[in-house]
Amino acid sequence: MNLTKGEILFNTGAILSLLASVALWFFGYEMAAIFIGIWVPSILGWMVFFTIKNQQNHGDS
Repeated sequence: MNLTKGEILFNTGAILSLLASVALWFFGYEMAAIFIGIWVPSILGWMVFFTIKNQQNHGDS
């Protein structure tokens, strides 16, 4: 499985958001943790969008 630089960047952002969310939760900032926690599926959704868009532009199926 070969990941592009963009996919690595998006995955790193998602993982960092998840870790920040967990850390905030355990430090007692529950609302901030939930807010940052919902970034994770959004970041991954954008990654999928850009991957599909990139494949369409290059004629791949």
